[in-house]
Order: sequence, then C-alpha cells, then structure tokens
Amino acid sequence: MLYRENGQFKSTYRADQQVFPILQDRVFILALLVFAFAVVPLFASEYFFRAILIPFLILSLAALGLNILVGYCGQISLGTGAFMAVGAYAAYNFHVRIDGMPLLASLLLGGLCATVVGVLFGVPSLRIKGLYLAVATLAAQFFVDWAFLRINWFTNNSASGSVSVAGLNLFGLPVETATQKYLLCLALLVVFAMGAKNLVRSAIGREWMAMRDMDVAAAVIGIRPVYAKLTAFAVSSFIVGVAGALWGFVHLSTWEPAAFNIDRSFQLLFMVIIGGLGSIMGSFFGAAFIVLLPIMLNQIPGWFGLSISTALASHLEFMIFGALIVFFLIVEPHGLARLWSTAKEKLRLWPFPH
Repeated sequence: MLYRENGQFKSTYRADQQVFPILQDRVFILALLVFAFAVVPLFASEYFFRAILIPFLILSLAALGLNILVGYCGQISLGTGAFMAVGAYAAYNFHVRIDGMPLLASLLLGGLCATVVGVLFGVPSLRIKGLYLAVATLAAQFFVDWAFLRINWFTNNSASGSVSVAGLNLFGLPVETATQKYLLCLALLVVFAMGAKNLVRSAIGREWMAMRDMDVAAAVIGIRPVYAKLTAFAVSSFIVGVAGALWGFVHLSTWEPAAFNIDRSFQLLFMVIIGGLGSIMGSFFGAAFIVLLPIMLNQIPGWFGLSISTALASHLEFMIFGALIVFFLIVEPHGLARLWSTAKEKLRLWPFPH
C-alpha cells in the first residue's frame, strides 16, 4: 500500500519526463543519499570503509561505465581493466609531473586519456562485432599490460615498477582518512550516476539502444553507426578511467600493473551480467554482489563453528562464486535489476492480482 502512485498526476512534459517519476522513488533516493552522506560517516568503522564501502563505490562506477558500452550499446568488451589502468597511470603522471595539479583535475584528465585509448580500440567495432570485437578489446588488455610493465616513463622511472601517491587534497581539504576518501568516491559516483541516467534517456542513449537491438535497422532509419559506437566507447572509457584513477589513488595508494590485469576485466563483466545489462541500478547490484559475496563466504564457516584452511576457503570461494553466477544466468538472465523491477511492479499493484 505504500508504493502507490494514485493521485500523482503529471500536468507538464517536464514532470512526465522526470528521472524518478514516482514520488516514493524520489523520497527513497533522497533518504538514501542523506543516509550515505550524513549517517554512514558517523558510525562506520575503518575496516568497513576500506574493505567494503570504498571498493563498492569505485567498482560500481567502473561497472556503470562498462554497462553503457555492453548493456546499452551492445558492444562486448574484455579490456575494461586496461582502460582502468590507463586512467590510473595517466592521472598519476599528471599529478606528479605538474606541480600544483589539483586532485580532481588529475582524475578527470586520467579519464580523458582513457577516452582516447578507448576510442582507438573501439574503431574495430565499426567493422566487427560479437566474439571478434571481444578479442579486439582483449588485445587492449595485453597491450596496456605490456606498456606499463616495459615503458618506464609511465611509472616515472620507478625501479620496482610500482607507483604511489600521498598527501591528497581536494580544494585545500585533505583526503587522507577513510571517511574523507569515502565521501570523495561517493560524491563522484552520485554525479556520474545521475549523468549516465540522464544520458541513456537522451537522443544518444536511444541511438545506443537501437544499435544494440538491431544495428542494420538503426542504420536504415538514419542512425550513424560510427557516431553511436564511438561515443559509447568514449563515454564508457571516460567513466572507467576515472574509476581506475580512484582505485589507484584512493583505494590502493600504491599499485602496479597487476592491479588492473585481465582478472579485473572479467570481474567487471561479471558485475554487469549479474547486476543486469542495460540498467544503471544493475551496476550497483552487481558491484555489491561481487564485493560482499567473498566476505560472506569467508564468514559463514565461522558462524557454524567450522575451521577451514585459507587455501580451502579460497578455492571454495571461487567454486561457489562460479556456481552462483551460472545459477543467476539461468534463473534470471536479465540480472538482479530485473528482480528489483519486478518487485516494484508487484508493489504498485498489491494487493490486487491484476
């Protein structure tokens, strides 16, 4: 009875085209933001910030960028980890080579560099698609891994190959504690999520979805495949690049190319598939699933008084994780976001069966 839209009349086009047209949705999102910005920093522990919340926020941002490319435009990518690496290392070089470079500018410039690389490797999508495009983007992963391992300029001639950043500040305010890093990641995620939500509802978003559903028909009705596909690669790579910069600067502080290897690419792809292709909300569900599941699997044996070795726990984690992925793909191929959408529709009609 609480999730009803009776009496919510739309008298203008602007009201009818709101991002959240139902009042309950707007109240829920506003309450969630207030809770995330004001309540969580007061009560969350250091471990909760560093092990759960900050990785969840950054991976949600990366999954959001990948979902634009894979879910909305239908272009399969296996090189997301490479674009994260480009964003991280580009932001690092801007930050250490230019005196007084603001942190936010470094993050955004890292995203722009990832955009350039993403568009470059997105050019083959104009002639190939499906499995062949996946292999082409996989080439980006191997090329970027090789470049950051072999070309010392990218790591500022670091002898160990690893780089680090410290003393971060934003507009003169320090970004050193876990709470400050959490708020930075949360603010950027909210901005990019709202931007992506509006973007997929715009003309370019409809072009992406037309290319995803049937590219030949989209071209016949006047949609330019070159523009649609390359803009999807550009927007996706920019968001993923910013997420990679945050992963390096905020979460890791010290990192090497192995932090953005092919495992990261597959992890992000699993997030999008499990959370829901073509759904902004699905990106958050997928990231929560990936971040929380290993922690839960490690804690469950202790709840029952079982003691297992670290090696066995690691293997069980991979086995159960893979089985759950297959289970979700069979039971609900549209991901967790579809389950959420179905539950909302039932609440709108409850208690009436029709």
